[in-house]
Amino acid sequence: MNISNNLPKGKAGGYLALCITSIVWGTTWVASKIAVADMPALQMASIRQFFGGSFFVVFFLFYKKIGMPSRQQFLWLLMMAVLMFVMANGLSTWSLNYIPTGLSALIGALYPLSVVVIEMLFFKNRSLNIITFIGLMLGIMGIGIVFYENAFQKHPEGFLFGVMLSVIAMLSWSVGTIFIVRNKVKMNPYYATGWQMLLGSAMLFLIANVSKQTIPVASITVKSWLAITYLVLAGSLLAFVAFIYSMKKLPAALSSLYAYINPLVAMVTAAIVLDEKLTMNILWGAIVTLVGVFLVNYSIKKSREKEIIAEPEL
Repeated sequence: MNISNNLPKGKAGGYLALCITSIVWGTTWVASKIAVADMPALQMASIRQFFGGSFFVVFFLFYKKIGMPSRQQFLWLLMMAVLMFVMANGLSTWSLNYIPTGLSALIGALYPLSVVVIEMLFFKNRSLNIITFIGLMLGIMGIGIVFYENAFQKHPEGFLFGVMLSVIAMLSWSVGTIFIVRNKVKMNPYYATGWQMLLGSAMLFLIANVSKQTIPVASITVKSWLAITYLVLAGSLLAFVAFIYSMKKLPAALSSLYAYINPLVAMVTAAIVLDEKLTMNILWGAIVTLVGVFLVNYSIKKSREKEIIAEPEL
């Protein structure tokens, strides 16, 4: 896409793209919260994904002249759509009806920890070194601090249900991440994401209608439409292009920093825009959690580097 051509070249462009990714994806949590205040969450997620996916698919089908996915690719896209866009994005959006924006964003950031646990329990191929152990403990401790602070607030009805939705969404993202690594399919990442969005949109539309979680399109408020527009143009298009660009221009350790910045951006923005409570305990709990996530990611990276070095040449 031509958006990346407007960024400065080299590492300067990579750092700018990283800043765009971190800030925009952090603020999309707040935009989602604003949108679902006046309309059902699953319907909103379906509309957002439909427009975002349509942009990517139409661009690559008719401008880049890339053909339709093969049967194997389509099955892979369908599975990824279920895990990443129906379960992960759909349920995390739904959770915003019940829990604070920052808490939902922070739970979503825990997925590297659950990836380690899932691989240890089901694939028996992840050794728990000291750095990984410290990271896991810090992650649990940080979330404990946030929940301890939240425990003394008066929660709206459905708070625990919202936490459950957010946790399931995070676990779905973790399973999707493992699935990508273990079942790689050669496709342009933008094009693949577009198809996943479209497929996810169709499934969410069906689920929302069957469960009667919809309102007439004419009843959607201007405020919700503005939030959806921001989610599509900034969250689904600009930030994703910037993310891919930063991965190309920066080392993986740097380009992945957005994952630790997003929840903090979401918390601060929600406090300013939505007047959500943000205390020093919540902020410190979030920082401790994200340090734990960073250590787990770091230990995984070092472990993989050792595995590559240890592999004998054929």
